[in-house]
Amino acid sequence: MGRHGKLRGIIGILVLILCILFLISAALGRYTLSPAEILDLIKCKVTGQPFSDASAATVLFGSRLPRICVAMLVGCALSVSGASYQGIFRNPMVSPDLLGASAGAGFGAALGFLFGFPTIQTQLLAFCTGLAAVLITLTISRFVGGGLDASPILLVLSGIVVSALFQAFISIVKYVADPFDTMPSIAFWLMGGLTYVTDSDVLFLLVPVLAGCVILMLLRWKINILSFGSDEAESLGVPVRRYRGIIIICATFMTAASVAVGGMIGWVGLIVPHFARILAGPDYRRMLPCTAVMGAGFLLIVDDAARCPFPQDLPIGILTAIIGAPVFVALLAKGKKGFLA
Repeated sequence: MGRHGKLRGIIGILVLILCILFLISAALGRYTLSPAEILDLIKCKVTGQPFSDASAATVLFGSRLPRICVAMLVGCALSVSGASYQGIFRNPMVSPDLLGASAGAGFGAALGFLFGFPTIQTQLLAFCTGLAAVLITLTISRFVGGGLDASPILLVLSGIVVSALFQAFISIVKYVADPFDTMPSIAFWLMGGLTYVTDSDVLFLLVPVLAGCVILMLLRWKINILSFGSDEAESLGVPVRRYRGIIIICATFMTAASVAVGGMIGWVGLIVPHFARILAGPDYRRMLPCTAVMGAGFLLIVDDAARCPFPQDLPIGILTAIIGAPVFVALLAKGKKGFLA
């Protein structure tokens, strides 16, 4: 089997596993649905026939399917963004919140909760402040050392500064918020969760995630070249500034949209690309598609673990941290053997 045939086989198996996880997730919950019921409800929905069980239809289409779709979109977006950042910054230990998008979006959402904005306005505000945070990061790096032409280390340090600044703004909002009304909502949202997602959240995520993923998939061989370094890429005739800017913009859009809907869910964009790299190799032409599918499946599993075993949903950010921290330690421990190469 050739290299392309092997890639198609790997992606085919991953997609099959994701479809199985989709059906399992649709069936699991406090209101259990059998596979036959799910298929029958979907058939009635598509054909326009009346539902045999209105309560089951409400659970499936009003709550469960939107949550499943959002989990898959967020997992895909964060994983692809993390892998792209790891490539262009030549560092396997960076994540999607590297340039401040997560902290900026968190501040926007906290403001929305503080002023009592409707959900869609809060999400839009979070999305805009996430983009603004990355813009500030790029402005600082440009002022200090040339913007996108600056060294990756300078961009990373600028992102750390901006993240710390917006985290301080979040703390101010939490300090002045009503401790009995607004504060619990802010705290729960900052821990990450998909408890209250709706159909509108799926539509809100669909455009930036699909657009960002398509563009990054088309540019994945450019990420290969950029991962060699700026000088090597320029010697091969690749305009580093242009492609680095496009990749950062796409990754930022996806990250800001994901945080605006699902809260600050960490570790996904850090650890999933490593497992994709183990499975498909370091070549982004093979690794990035695997990362997208694996990220969707990973967050779907985590969301199932958050909503099924307990009477009240657990914040997803807690579970991803519990999983991600020991995995990160394992990656560091095996790094000397080329595990992170």
